[in-house]
Amino acid sequence: MATKSSGFERITRSNDARMNFTVLIPARMASTRLPNKPLADIHNVPMVVRVAQRAGQSRASRVVVAADSVEIVQACEAHDVHAVLTRADHPSGSDRLAQACTLLGLDANDVVVNVQGDEPLIDPALIDAVAQLLDARHDCAISTAAHAIEQLADFMNPNVVKVVLDARNTALYFSRSPIPAARDFAGQTWWESSVLPPPLRHVGIYGYRAGFLRGFPSLPQAPIEQLESLEQLRALWHGHRIAVHVTLHAPGMGVDTPEDLERVRGLLAGRS
Repeated sequence: MATKSSGFERITRSNDARMNFTVLIPARMASTRLPNKPLADIHNVPMVVRVAQRAGQSRASRVVVAADSVEIVQACEAHDVHAVLTRADHPSGSDRLAQACTLLGLDANDVVVNVQGDEPLIDPALIDAVAQLLDARHDCAISTAAHAIEQLADFMNPNVVKVVLDARNTALYFSRSPIPAARDFAGQTWWESSVLPPPLRHVGIYGYRAGFLRGFPSLPQAPIEQLESLEQLRALWHGHRIAVHVTLHAPGMGVDTPEDLERVRGLLAGRS
């Protein structure tokens, strides 16, 4: 079973060598539930800066914020965080990251890890694991992460994205529905069985090679992507494989609402 994690424990490193990958953090000002979310204050530091600082504890060779506004770039620069200004009209985060790869002059085989700009409790070790997995899996275009689901409510919740894997931990399918579904499932916590592994919750962190990422937005949308509203299904639909790192630790909470922001402030109180 997954080990619960507060998400804000200090990650100690003993002079680990940097790895040759870039963390890209897309950040846009438009948010219906939390206006100006990247600049939300967390103990006198903008949230996107908190994310970049956390990512900086990984072994990435550099961390860059891909911003849609001058205000975000200026906030990052004030805290010595590298940021690039991308177009404000990108339809998705993938489009924003693709432009950032071009602005940074990344080679086609350079590894990029996409960390969401609303996850100030991201585990640096998870970032490293996703980068290492993609580097090792040359048969895959994307890497991502998942962890075991422990609660029936999460298994049934359409806002919790599930993933099913093959024998090599390659994604077979992602869904908002409860998968895999036992034929005789009647609400029991069947993942406690000694025969079957627990269902897995997808964690929204991705590794890409820059060449694939630049071309991904031009792929036609897939019917299953539109149905489930899950962009990663576009890659599977077009025959690209996704390697999945299964972590024992549940990720730190993200920030989608003012209530989430208050909870994160509470968790980080006294740690600034």
